[in-house]
Amino acid sequence: MDTNLALVLLFAPFLGFLINVFFGKTLGKSLSEIIGTLSVAVSFAVTIYFFLQINQTKQAINIDLFDWIQISNFKVSFGFLLDQLSILWLLFVTGIGSLIHLYSISYMHDDEKMHTFFAYLNLFVFFMITLVIGSNLLVMFIGWEGVGLCSYLLIGFWYKNQEYNDAAKKAFIMNRIGDLGLLIGIFILGHLFSTLDYATLKTAIAGATDLNMYWLSAAAFALFIGACGKSAQIPLYTWLPDAMAGPTPVSALIHAATMVTAGIFMITRLNFLFDLTPDVQSIIAVVGAVTALVAATIGLVQNDIKKVLAYSTVSQLGLMFLALGLGAYEVAVFHVITHAFFKACLFLGSGSVIHALHGEQDMRKMGGLKKAMPITFITMLIASLAISGVPLFSGFFSKDEILLVAFHHNIPLWVVASVASIMTAFYMFRLMFLTFFQEFRGTEEQKHHLHESPSLITFPLIVLAILATIGGLISLPGHSWLNEYLTPILPKLASAEHHLGTTEYMLMAIAVVGGLVGIGLAYAKYIKQNTVPTEDSEITGFSKVLYNKYYVDEIYDAIFVKPINVLSLFFRDTIETALSSLVFGLGKVTNEISFQGKKIQNGSIGLYLLVFVLGLCAIVSYLFLAQ
Repeated sequence: MDTNLALVLLFAPFLGFLINVFFGKTLGKSLSEIIGTLSVAVSFAVTIYFFLQINQTKQAINIDLFDWIQISNFKVSFGFLLDQLSILWLLFVTGIGSLIHLYSISYMHDDEKMHTFFAYLNLFVFFMITLVIGSNLLVMFIGWEGVGLCSYLLIGFWYKNQEYNDAAKKAFIMNRIGDLGLLIGIFILGHLFSTLDYATLKTAIAGATDLNMYWLSAAAFALFIGACGKSAQIPLYTWLPDAMAGPTPVSALIHAATMVTAGIFMITRLNFLFDLTPDVQSIIAVVGAVTALVAATIGLVQNDIKKVLAYSTVSQLGLMFLALGLGAYEVAVFHVITHAFFKACLFLGSGSVIHALHGEQDMRKMGGLKKAMPITFITMLIASLAISGVPLFSGFFSKDEILLVAFHHNIPLWVVASVASIMTAFYMFRLMFLTFFQEFRGTEEQKHHLHESPSLITFPLIVLAILATIGGLISLPGHSWLNEYLTPILPKLASAEHHLGTTEYMLMAIAVVGGLVGIGLAYAKYIKQNTVPTEDSEITGFSKVLYNKYYVDEIYDAIFVKPINVLSLFFRDTIETALSSLVFGLGKVTNEISFQGKKIQNGSIGLYLLVFVLGLCAIVSYLFLAQ
């Protein structure tokens, strides 16, 4: 029964994809929407069943479908692993996925290719489930590549706009760079241990007495490069802000709640490997902290509402990687969950605003939407309070744990993370004040048509706002249900002590005050002073550097893109031309020889006999001379 249900869990979205891609146009919009949404809801229902079962039995479910690859002593089976970690991920992948599908029914209803959109969303969920429930690295890699493909399709969904196509290609190529690292890591582990199965790898590493630490560290670092690509860490982070070119439900599903957390999932799944490579862990922590700070500084001055949220996502992912690098995998998972709630709510809320303003995304042309869109305002306010770390909201608990861990392990990294957190509070409330407060700055026509979004848009917002409020309850200080739940995956949690002393309360107070200072600064600037960001051409000084994202894209373009283009032109215009001339030259020589040769084929029997006699004489002469 478990095998059948696992197949239903996996293939329900894939069936939705097949129906929509082949028959969606014939079925019509309404039926296409229902099929797309129900297929993910079915997976969510099955996930709840497995969650209740595993929570009760405390036993993981291993399902081997068939032997996939067997070469000498290297064997890989195609199977599923349903344990505490995979089920936890599936809960928000399929749960939030269902809400976003529901949201998309209204948001994308007027799009002529809506059935294709739902097909791509379903295919994405199918590959994400594959990534999460695979029992080995190779099955995970199928899902890993699949979500990259779906990301490309969904970012470039409105393909008639060339900028969106460029953004899709950028995401695809930068993810391939990371994926090469992931593949190298998989190859190294396969060579070292002759297996890629998680459980067997864990046993082999734990029981090995002569581990080659050089190659083990190389494998861990290569896997981390893969995680950098998928989870948008420095230096492979620039694709994520550009990915906002896709429809808003895509931003919420892929770039806030699911795909970008794949790197955190993979590192947490292989915690037994990364625990043995402290140098790699240190690199992960530093990269995470730097990413959090850099992305936060860029987010301070962005004016596109979705770009602000995009850099916020990169920054929050940086904090998760900081926790991973410090060995606090459970804290990273906790922040993944709370982040999925409030960031999905923020993205869908921004979509509600964009929907009401008929596509407008520039916050300088918003303002005063609080009265016209009360549900959107309240839900986004709750999510903003959560991400800012205001007490009693979910983000307060998860972010505070990251800062506590950082303080106890590395004070400079704690300082960096704390500054990034203060900036988060500032730019999130900058977004709220510019969007919902003061007077409306858009056109008269937009003002005339301002209204709250339909219930299919606001309902997911309400659910996510509730989760963003109470989500922190799963891991309270001193009594963490999440830590207890993850003990089979992270055994060290069983012996870990959770208590709050004077230091912890002081650090908590500093974090809260920092968040409130960020909010206060935003209030002073954008409410008290009623400041509106200047036009792009008028931005000067360091603000211009931040607004242009430290010119990282331009630097990459100068260092990598242009040299590759020049090299490709050289090969096309010089090398390929020379090779073509050589090939065609040989053809011409052959042609000329054949042309001259055919002249002796003139039909004269006397000439043929003469040539025959001369040839025979030559052969006889050679035989005599050779002796």
